Amino acid sequence: MPDFHLFSNGPRPVAPFSHAVEDDGWVILTGQMPTDAQAPDAPLPQGVEAQTRRVMDNLALILGELGLDLSHVVQCRCFLTEFERDYVAFNETYQNYFPEDRRPARTTVGVTALAVQALVEIDCIARRP
Repeated sequence: MPDFHLFSNGPRPVAPFSHAVEDDGWVILTGQMPTDAQAPDAPLPQGVEAQTRRVMDNLALILGELGLDLSHVVQCRCFLTEFERDYVAFNETYQNYFPEDRRPARTTVGVTALAVQALVEIDCIARRP
């Protein structure tokens, strides 16, 4: 039976979902927005670089609650509202969160809109050792 996790110190969900669901060592994290876990009503950071950092920090926070970190991530799905404009800058920021020899599999797509008018959203799958 899967374990459903919603953490009180995690980013406030923008819809009805769990922060993560875990089953048989697999951990699926819900797509994270660039909201501030400590100040959920604060404005979003400006620009795709700052929003990407916030999203990655939110993913790391949730993984940390589960005793994991970004090194356990095996796959990410990334969503950009301004794909053509932001793809290069997004990659420059994203790549700093993973060592060059341990980058997870990834899909990145352009979308017409995201919740809270974000520029970026990322979900991921991690695996317990």
